[in-house]
Amino acid sequence: MSVLILALACGAVVGLALGALGGGGSVLAIPALIYLLGLTPAAATTASLFIVTVTSATALYAHARAGHVRWKAGAAFAAAGIVPAAVAGLAATRLPDAVLTAAFAAVAALAAVKMLRPAPERERGEVRPWRAGGAGAGLGAVTGLLGVGGGFLAVPALVTALAFEMQAAVGTSLLVITVNSLTSLVTRSGGAAGMDWAVTAPFAGAAILGAWDGRRLAERVSGRGLQRLFALVLLAVAAFMLGDALI
Repeated sequence: MSVLILALACGAVVGLALGALGGGGSVLAIPALIYLLGLTPAAATTASLFIVTVTSATALYAHARAGHVRWKAGAAFAAAGIVPAAVAGLAATRLPDAVLTAAFAAVAALAAVKMLRPAPERERGEVRPWRAGGAGAGLGAVTGLLGVGGGFLAVPALVTALAFEMQAAVGTSLLVITVNSLTSLVTRSGGAAGMDWAVTAPFAGAAILGAWDGRRLAERVSGRGLQRLFALVLLAVAAFMLGDALI
């Protein structure tokens, strides 16, 4: 199978997961880039940041038109993650590939566990700015270091720390993800100039289109069922990557 076709297929699956689940799909991008498309872990995280940025920005536009984005709160949440994202992005270029792979496997496993657990209940009337700031900073660091969007972390944080409704949390998280991913991408050595565009461009294009299809799929199929299936796949990916890093 040619690299172009494989990149398109992987991008479509990642976009479909993002659109259907509102987060977590970008966690599949890095293992696909490494094990199916032949990129190194460092190159894969940089390419993933570009893919996450453009896909999230496109989805953000759709959610903004629907009125599901809280701009002021989202900007404050994103601001807390800008410096950590920049610092972690620089640090990632200096870490061994095995360390990046193991760290990513741990985060993927955490994402899977969170998806298997029931969604957090909204704490009415109880807003915790300090918790939101800490969550924003932590999300920025994870995004910068590993090249994942972190929607699986941002959405629960917005629901519990800022008492957002789920639709507003998903829409606002896309603003946070876009800002953090773009910040980390800009601060990485070489930035976009060092990316393999023959892989990254078709992957990103297919992910954008797949995200629109994913939103339609979510309206027809049980969201909880899709989430559980995705979580099990993610656990298998995490176990494989961790084994690869330790061997």
